[in-house]
Amino acid sequence: MDILEDLQSLQFEYGISEEDRSWLYLRGRSRGLMIEACAHAVFFCKLFQNLREVIYENQSSRSLSVGSLDLASTDDDEKLKVGIIGGGHLGKQLTCALLTLVPLPAESLRISTRRPEALTEFQKLGIQCFYRNSYLVDWANMIFLCCLPSQLPPICLDIQYSLKKNCIVYSFVSAIPLPRLKLLLNTTNILRPKYQCAEDSDNIWGANKEITAALQDPVILRATCPYSPAGGITLNIKWLEGVFYALLNIGTASNMAHSQVLQLLNKVFLSMHHKDCKTDEASCPKFQLIDFVNTVYVKNIFQKRFGYFQIQRVFPQSCV
Repeated sequence: MDILEDLQSLQFEYGISEEDRSWLYLRGRSRGLMIEACAHAVFFCKLFQNLREVIYENQSSRSLSVGSLDLASTDDDEKLKVGIIGGGHLGKQLTCALLTLVPLPAESLRISTRRPEALTEFQKLGIQCFYRNSYLVDWANMIFLCCLPSQLPPICLDIQYSLKKNCIVYSFVSAIPLPRLKLLLNTTNILRPKYQCAEDSDNIWGANKEITAALQDPVILRATCPYSPAGGITLNIKWLEGVFYALLNIGTASNMAHSQVLQLLNKVFLSMHHKDCKTDEASCPKFQLIDFVNTVYVKNIFQKRFGYFQIQRVFPQSCV
């Protein structure tokens, strides 16, 4: 029970003058952006985790058939290892969301921040918190950038040589343009959500709920859909296209044939089928090679697997 809930003199709006009350909508928008950011990060991590598990099962079955399975190395490679750079408000909320909603075990999540002593609640859960960005990047296969824009250039300089080719960088630093971020990190395997806010919208995001609780509210959960205008915040659909290519890169980095990668994507994304698919298999949606590359490339493809896709070169950099 919040004993301060009914004390008006301690409410956020109490000390705001009438002429400034017109800006109160920014509070709801800020919370909405936080909820959407965490929701989409959780969605991507669950996809990443599911695809890696499917790839691991596929490789394990092939290795067992020839009797050459290295259990120690494959088990470690199969795990999703997430690193968060930044232990501020966004970093903390993202950590809670990943732990609760993916769910991600504590040993698969590490945080690098200038003040690790301020994250004792996470350390008690078994999460390693320290201030060694390059060490974090060398360990993780997914990195979330939750730092301030002014902190990003020195961070990129610190981690760019430790960043593995198949490591996905998920940036919440919207003030840094994507071409600039690509140069700073010396990689193109970057995802950055781009949000658009409407001027007039209903505040459905609530004020007192924790992020994890808010994302279990059906109304809020539906509003986080990239196609939904509810709540006045939408996500550029190019982000979802970038997600497809990022997951495609995971398969190709495992030296899989393009036909196998497409089968895995079908299994992860298109596991639900319409009842008409049973009677008319031709109507059943499936990923094809031409969904990801143009027809000219398809005609000239001779290798058994894709080249490593560069996310930012497939679609306009300002849209991913």
